[in-house]
Amino acid sequence: MTKKAIVIGSGFAGLSAASFLAKAGWDVTVLEKHNQPGGRARQFKVDGFTFDMGPSWYWMPDVFERYFKQFGKSVSDYYQLIRLDPSYRIVWKDGPMDIPADYNAFRDLFESIEPGSGDKLDKYIGEAAYKYQVGINKLVFKPGQSLTEFLDKELVSGIFRLDVFNSIKKHVSKHFNNPKLKELMEFPVLFLGALPEDTPALYSLMNYADIKGGTWYPERGMYQIVEAMYLLAVELGVKFKFEEEVTNVTFQDNSIRTVISNATHDGIKIPQMYKADVVVAGADYHHVETKILPKEFRSYSEAYWEKRVMAPGCLIFYIGLNKKISGILHHTLFFDTSFAVHGDEIYTSKKWPTDPLFYVSAVSVTDPQSAPEGCENLFLLIPVAAGLKNDDEALRDHYFDLIINRMEKHLGQTIKESIIYKRSYSNSDFINDYHSFKGNAYGLANTLLQTAILKPACKSKKLKNLFYTGQLTVPGPGVPPSLISGEVVAGEVIKAFGKSN
Repeated sequence: MTKKAIVIGSGFAGLSAASFLAKAGWDVTVLEKHNQPGGRARQFKVDGFTFDMGPSWYWMPDVFERYFKQFGKSVSDYYQLIRLDPSYRIVWKDGPMDIPADYNAFRDLFESIEPGSGDKLDKYIGEAAYKYQVGINKLVFKPGQSLTEFLDKELVSGIFRLDVFNSIKKHVSKHFNNPKLKELMEFPVLFLGALPEDTPALYSLMNYADIKGGTWYPERGMYQIVEAMYLLAVELGVKFKFEEEVTNVTFQDNSIRTVISNATHDGIKIPQMYKADVVVAGADYHHVETKILPKEFRSYSEAYWEKRVMAPGCLIFYIGLNKKISGILHHTLFFDTSFAVHGDEIYTSKKWPTDPLFYVSAVSVTDPQSAPEGCENLFLLIPVAAGLKNDDEALRDHYFDLIINRMEKHLGQTIKESIIYKRSYSNSDFINDYHSFKGNAYGLANTLLQTAILKPACKSKKLKNLFYTGQLTVPGPGVPPSLISGEVVAGEVIKAFGKSN
């Protein structure tokens, strides 16, 4: 008899896990709370504008290509990629700096800011290339169930080259002195992980991904990745049930036997029941543990969760303008205020920022179809601490005015008077829409004590057939890691329960 798997949630990790299980012959059904796949990478359209709700950076194209290749497909079967050049712009207090896509031009930029740094950059990127190769090909594919997984000759012999026990802040400082160069190399971990002083230097692999791998854009938006993965899953036989939120499960012999959802039809919630040989939870790990499972079947206590160090939350604004902004790039990082102060406010004092760094994506610069003719589509993001409350409209408006005023100052153009659409999204929305633990946007911070076997396990410690995938388990936050997370967890299911006929 064909084995049945229920996947909770259709984010990147859930879609990945579902497809790998279907490839192995399993009968897979995905239960999704929302009316479309994608989870945090959903999309919405309004007044002629198309907004990607979540991820906006496309790094590590090799990871996406590898994913589709395992199903006999290619990225180009589903969407076309555009390499951005410049990759992005950084706005400092004294003006903008464009980051070229070409490595030699990037090296020349470093040399122009700090003489002698070009050679140091070569050395730094050479080390990062090794970390990327080993990290992506070996470390991230470990399920984190046992230390014995890491008894690998290349991992053991290269432990010091991987720089696991050094911080990226010290690692960057060893190579560069100029504050701008340091912040340029540290920003990926600050925005997506943890303070640079608390992040292993292993994550300089992100600099390799940025500088050598490049910054890309899928034509027609990031949601094209979701649609591609969804179409592939359907082709593999995966069934999707949208607007069905999982509310409960039943048990037998320390295993989940049925998954119960509320299906919404014409505004009426109708309970549905699905038998399961295995359940893969791609929904928020903490929510599944504390709201769906009874206490005796939870792997972790509330005290454990409270001690987790979270990656940032976000305050996001989706903005439509009735005009074009001259000279803006697809990606702009506004670092015209204190990097250190904002980092401390996210991770240490955990309060609403006083004068935040922020990021702007102007998708319509690359993709005119994302906005009506002559209009601009803007996505503005402020990293904030997870767990912050009281993100009411007054607070959101305060931050919106603050960052728009800074944008107008640096761009030398008016923006606010041209807004014809505005929507905000922050911690409370992440909680309401995704049951996100503390309203986090990215998952757990990439600290040494939250790496590999020190992350929440991808297999339940109490239930034989419950597995977890996504940003709160291995390998961690980000779109490429989520694709890998689904593959890793599907592999663990197959290892424990076999392929299906």
